[in-house]
Amino acid sequence: MTKLNLVLMGLPGAGKGTQAQRIVEDFKIQHISTGDIFREAMKNETKMGVEAKGFIDKGELVPDSVTNGIVEDRLSMDDVNDGYMLDGFPRNLDQAKALDEMTGRLNKPVTAVINIHVDPEVLIARLSGRFICKNCGATYHKLYNRPKVEGTCDVCGHHEFYQREDDKPETVKNRIAVNTKLNTPLIDYYEDKHLLYNINGDQDIDDVYSEIQKVLKAL
Repeated sequence: MTKLNLVLMGLPGAGKGTQAQRIVEDFKIQHISTGDIFREAMKNETKMGVEAKGFIDKGELVPDSVTNGIVEDRLSMDDVNDGYMLDGFPRNLDQAKALDEMTGRLNKPVTAVINIHVDPEVLIARLSGRFICKNCGATYHKLYNRPKVEGTCDVCGHHEFYQREDDKPETVKNRIAVNTKLNTPLIDYYEDKHLLYNINGDQDIDDVYSEIQKVLKAL
């Protein structure tokens, strides 16, 4: 059986987190989230972790060379010999090429790239639908979780609501646009290498997962 060495892609709000959990549980592979390995490397004060902390403490972006080093350190560990899933890496074309080189050196090449695709307009509606009761902090959603009585909080009966800055449609639109710009060259790159599998993320969570399962079992 082919080892499952995966890259998981998808725009914010596409449901990557939920699907990642299921993939890891069912296929027994290591979930490598860049946020987690960064924190781990800094906590353990590895050479690359110390370098990364230097940039983060100054409020600067961590350069690709350091990010790539931290990912390579993680991929060289024995617990990923039976498969891994990268989440949050690569973020750009240079990182994707670096990933090819390091996985070649380690003899752990990427076998598939799973891209959970959702129409950006749908994502904007999903991500900007959240609103919060000003009085008690109860959270609602315009699409999935409206108050039982329009304009009245179910919990405390208050009538004033607000939206967090990062939930506002303009902020969300900008975030989606930035991520689309980053993802598009990666999608083309992996398509050319015949590694890309597009999954329709605009359906029920279980249906999304069964589509992913079919792909992974076929590998």
